[in-house]
Amino acid sequence: MFSIFRKNIYLVDLIDGITDFHNHVLPGIDDGAKDIDESVSLINGFKEIGVKNIIATPHVIGEYYPNTPETISKAYKLLVSEIESEILIGYSAEYMLDQHFLGILEKDEVITIRDKKILVEMSYFQPPLNLNEILFKIQNHSFSPILAHPERYAFYHSKDLAKYKDLKGRGCQFQLNMLSLSGHYGNGIQKIAFKLLEGNFIDFICSDAHRIDHIDKIKNIKVPEKFQSAIESSVENNKQLFI
Repeated sequence: MFSIFRKNIYLVDLIDGITDFHNHVLPGIDDGAKDIDESVSLINGFKEIGVKNIIATPHVIGEYYPNTPETISKAYKLLVSEIESEILIGYSAEYMLDQHFLGILEKDEVITIRDKKILVEMSYFQPPLNLNEILFKIQNHSFSPILAHPERYAFYHSKDLAKYKDLKGRGCQFQLNMLSLSGHYGNGIQKIAFKLLEGNFIDFICSDAHRIDHIDKIKNIKVPEKFQSAIESSVENNKQLFI
């Protein structure tokens, strides 16, 4: 009769050695670390949860965070010059899928995560009206999109996950936020996160950490043992991406 009780395991026990390629550790260029001290605090926090390497990915969102390869490179070099840490190994960006991004694409100013893969996101209110056009142009430029935190787009939530299936069919890979496996963003998002894991939709898992309290929360996340295999598979994909 005790079979109904499932064992929970700590997420940090499953992600040891991972490369985190979605975070906001660079100082002063988006809504992540405000200064060098906060950047250092985040990097030290990553070490504590077993993250092996970090690819920094500041937002690129039109007039809100109009980052360019130059501004991102400058912030990265500033941070590297101030710290002695081999964990910070590179930088990319998290691109909002909008008209501004199409301009970046046409000017060939996209910073890839690795091997032509780029990290992209959408508004939390609605997808871009020309989403299919944007995805087509991404692939037409020989890039492969990794959609950040698909579980957080409430307009795609459904029992049959039909919209997610459509995005997969259009060449998107999915990156799950670690914090989505807790109640950090709400119970609905947590529920969809587990459904996406269960349906083998998730390709990668990252922190999306903006502040040190995000790292502290990740330390305490417990997940049902039934999802261990799916999480470990995503972790392995992260590792393989940077071999």
